[in-house]
Amino acid sequence: MKDTPINKEVVKRKLAESKISNIGKASIREIKRLINEIETETGEKYIRMEMGVPGLPPARIGTEAEIEALRNGVGAIYPEIDGLPILKSEASRFIKLFLDVDVTPENCIPTVGSMQGGYASFMTVNRMYQEKDTTLFIDPCFPVHKMQHKVIGIKYEAFDVYNYRGEKLREKLESFLRKGNIASIIYSNPNNPSWICFTDKELHIIADLANKYNVVVMEDLAYFAMDFRKDYSKPGVPPYQPTVAKYTDNYILFISSSKAFSYAGQRIGLMVISPKLFSTKAPDLKRYYNSDIFGRAMIFGTVYSLSSGTSHSAQYGLAAILKAANDGTYDFIKEVKEYGEKAKIMKKMFTDNGFKIVYDMDENEQLADGFYFTFSYPGFTGEQLLEKLIYYGISAISLAITGSERLEGMRACVSLVDRKQFPILEQRLKLFNEHHKIN
Repeated sequence: MKDTPINKEVVKRKLAESKISNIGKASIREIKRLINEIETETGEKYIRMEMGVPGLPPARIGTEAEIEALRNGVGAIYPEIDGLPILKSEASRFIKLFLDVDVTPENCIPTVGSMQGGYASFMTVNRMYQEKDTTLFIDPCFPVHKMQHKVIGIKYEAFDVYNYRGEKLREKLESFLRKGNIASIIYSNPNNPSWICFTDKELHIIADLANKYNVVVMEDLAYFAMDFRKDYSKPGVPPYQPTVAKYTDNYILFISSSKAFSYAGQRIGLMVISPKLFSTKAPDLKRYYNSDIFGRAMIFGTVYSLSSGTSHSAQYGLAAILKAANDGTYDFIKEVKEYGEKAKIMKKMFTDNGFKIVYDMDENEQLADGFYFTFSYPGFTGEQLLEKLIYYGISAISLAITGSERLEGMRACVSLVDRKQFPILEQRLKLFNEHHKIN
């Protein structure tokens, strides 16, 4: 290996000491720890693109409201399991104003981040009907959702959507659903890790089949309104954040405060259950819960047993953020557009130096610039490329751990890359390209 920006011997030793048998299959947290250790020993700062964490200050409105709530003593009081009334009310308004979907406050439940919302939903939905015990992942996906399935012991099936965009999605989905064992469908939109965004046609298809086969659609809106090709920032004014909830009553939405509001540290999100699903009676739920009504089983069975509610003060913080967004006094999209602007610059640096963008189109439209992008380099699998780039001071994750079939690819997150690091990133990419040019 030629001279690289990071000491080769240190990298080799740290790779060996990590006991990771295949770095390309390592979890995100394992990669994070490895890079931390290399940085500590070498003193060299990496271009950190492995973690999907916000890189902007938290919404000040939320911080101030939470401090005030703590001063008022809420830290000593258990919150209601189904959430603070003011938060539930503002959440209902937010869903109407930014998605144009009608839900009641009762249908909006705060969770310990949307990850807990997913965990609770997987547990509850897969117990509604004895014959339906499997989740269908529309991949690529957030790897931890599959980890949750393994921890709980729930079956899942999956397919990479890359070759099934548009009308092709219908037959592919139906090939799974017609077997009768699928309880729910899960996907993120915009997608982690590929940043693809489903079109209205595709959301219609998912909804039609969910109605036909009585399947619950779980839509992860962790990157709410962050498809910057359209302006979703004005409350009550179209266009609205696209959602399957426009076309089916069989849905659960997960809305995170981590990315759109940069409020990740407080671990609070929203689980929004459709009014119809919330009141659905499923006798098989009585195998596990005291109630056969889905909403009651979810709140007083699953959510109660998982955490007995969500941080009391954080609920006041999120309520204040949502109220400001609903009232039009806080443009949260303006704050996070920085991610899209950085992605545009960084993607060009990669493509100028021999790299390719892996997921690049939404049907016939160029993919948006946003929180993530995917890349590859000729002659390498994603797993091989990950290990190589560590020597060049660049970290990301392999698409192999996301359910993607594009095994040549890697996922980059732009959030933690400071603009001051752009010249260093460009220099390292140029050096990598010089060392690995394909003749």
